[in-house]
Amino acid sequence: MSKRVLITGANTGIGKATATALAHQGMQIILACKNPERAQAARDEIVRETGNRAVDIAIVDLSSLQSVRTFAEDIHSRYDHLDVLINNAGISLIDRTLSVDGNEMIFAVNHLGPFLLTNLLLDLLLAAEAARIVNVASSVHKNARFDITDLQHERTWSGRNAYGCSKFMNVLFTYELARKLKDSKVTANCLCPGLVRSDFFRAYKKLPFMLKVVMKFVGRTPEEGARTSIYLASSDEVEGVSGRYFQNGKPVESSAGTYDPDLSANLWEQSARLVDPSGELALVDRSALA
Repeated sequence: MSKRVLITGANTGIGKATATALAHQGMQIILACKNPERAQAARDEIVRETGNRAVDIAIVDLSSLQSVRTFAEDIHSRYDHLDVLINNAGISLIDRTLSVDGNEMIFAVNHLGPFLLTNLLLDLLLAAEAARIVNVASSVHKNARFDITDLQHERTWSGRNAYGCSKFMNVLFTYELARKLKDSKVTANCLCPGLVRSDFFRAYKKLPFMLKVVMKFVGRTPEEGARTSIYLASSDEVEGVSGRYFQNGKPVESSAGTYDPDLSANLWEQSARLVDPSGELALVDRSALA
C-alpha cells in the first residue's frame, strides 16, 4: 500500500517540488494549502506531470488556530492514518503583524500553527505502521537572537530576527517532539533546504541587492531545495532515525542552544498554553503513547 503524505504549503516552491517528487514515487499526497485556487492549480499540474491521481487538497490557514483545528477535523474525517507529515509552510515579513488570534504572524505561521497541527494529527501518525514528521527549518536559526521570554518580539522587532527565531523554534520543537515520541513508531527530524530561488520573499517589495545576487547565482531551484525533505520522507536510510537536523541529505549539528532540553521543554509549555489556554486539548504526552 502506498504511503500517505501530508505537506503544508504545497502549492508552490519547495512544498510543491516535494509533493511532485513523492507523487512520482506513487505516494498518496495531501496538499495542505491556504488558497483553494492555487491548491487546485498545483494539484492539476502534479497529476499531469506524474500521472498519479492520488493527490488531494485540504485547506488550512496556519496563522489561525481555529482554522488548524477545523483542518485537523477534516483530515480525521477523510483518512484513518498518515505515514508522513511535512511541516513545510513558512513566511517571512518585514513589519510586525498580528494574526487573527493576536499572535505575531511569523511566530504564528512558522511555529505555533505547525505545533498545534502536529499535536492534533499525532493519533493518525501513530496509527501508521511507521510514521515520520519532517519539519523544514533553516540554517539561519544559527544567527537568531532567541529570547524565550519574548517569543513574539514585543520588546524589540526585526523581521529578519523574527524569522530566524521561528526557525530556531522549529529545531527546538523537533528535538522535544523526538524525545516525547522516543518510545513510539513515529520519528521527528528537521532540515535546512538551503537558499532557494522561489517566491518566498514576496512580502519584500525590494530585496537587498546582495540577496538578489546570491539568489541568482547561488540559490537553488525548488527541486534542489526539496531534496532533503524528500529524503527524510521516503528514504529507507533514515528509518528509525529521530531527533536530528539535516542539511544536503546528511545529519549535521544545529546551533548549541537548540540542544538545551530545558529550553525546548519551556517552549513546548508556552506553546501549549497559547494554543489551548483551557488545558483541555490532548497534546502529546506519555499517556498518548501507552
